Amino acid sequence: MSGQMPLPNPPVRFAPAMEVPAGNEAEINRALIDTMGKISQTTLEHSGHATRSVHAKSHGVLRGEFTVLDALPPALAQGLFASPGRYDAILRFSTIPGDILDDSVSTPRGLAVKLVGVPGARLTGSEADSTQDFIMVNGPAFTAPTPEKFLGSLKTLAATTDHAEGLKKVVSAVARGAEAVIEAFGGKSATITTMGGQKQTHILGETFYSQVPILYGDHIAKVSLVPVGDLATLTGAPIHTADDPNALRTAVSQHYATSGGEWEFRVQLCTDLETMPIEDASVVWPEDQSPYVTVATLRTAAQESWSPEAVAAYDEGLSFSPWHGLAAHRPLGGVMRARNSTYVSSAEFRSRHNGCPIHEPKSL
Repeated sequence: MSGQMPLPNPPVRFAPAMEVPAGNEAEINRALIDTMGKISQTTLEHSGHATRSVHAKSHGVLRGEFTVLDALPPALAQGLFASPGRYDAILRFSTIPGDILDDSVSTPRGLAVKLVGVPGARLTGSEADSTQDFIMVNGPAFTAPTPEKFLGSLKTLAATTDHAEGLKKVVSAVARGAEAVIEAFGGKSATITTMGGQKQTHILGETFYSQVPILYGDHIAKVSLVPVGDLATLTGAPIHTADDPNALRTAVSQHYATSGGEWEFRVQLCTDLETMPIEDASVVWPEDQSPYVTVATLRTAAQESWSPEAVAAYDEGLSFSPWHGLAAHRPLGGVMRARNSTYVSSAEFRSRHNGCPIHEPKSL
């Protein structure tokens, strides 16, 4: 992956006909809302506190500064990135299950970023706000091609929510071993990783991806956050979970007690709809056809990453959704369309049961 490689091919210009919703999409979305609601209800009954139906466990909440680079070429100077600028940012690190698990159950990691004070025409439902969210996971493609396929996986997760954590630890250990064998032969299994096969490495060293596309002004893109500088030295660094159920949170806190961090925000433009489809979220877009190119930086200073005040304000008081943002960066494809209604439902559930209104910040 290169941060400054020139674009080898011209980007595809987006047209509405490129999105092709499935005939049963509304039905599938209702089923997703119902299934995610069951996950949230189960964890509420177990813990007395309403959590997110996915990405429930947080490992750190940070404040930072997002800086759009100047002199970007026209294809990259789109939407938020059309002109240089600096924005306050909120970062939330998480893991994907809907229940709060011991970190020895090692699952894929997530990073949600919320930019504050972003001007421009807004997405429907976000008209009164001035934020732009980016939702990312440490893998280049989604685990399922369509919402319908994802629903099947989600139902399996829902059936095991808040049950048999000891068994999950065993399954996770076995899955990590299986994933290590697959990777030794040059492969990678998203299914095994999701089942608990994620390597037990430092979360701050991960590269995070949107996995599914967004509108990028006139074009179509996936985005990523790549650690650079000191954070890059944490890529692949092991963490030990045997004696610490919150080992990831501890690792983030220890780093930010004395150090900051920096990422490059990179964009991969769609240059071929055959090899870079919109509606199949499971396809990894080939970087030899379109490399990720740096368009912004995200910097964070040393700070307390798990303070009661930050947790209350950012972890409990906010929701993150790709549908919080500019019309120029509208989410694309079936998986992204499903996230609109499901994320709203999840946020409303938390707000209703925790008595904590979910809001979009106007400033930090």
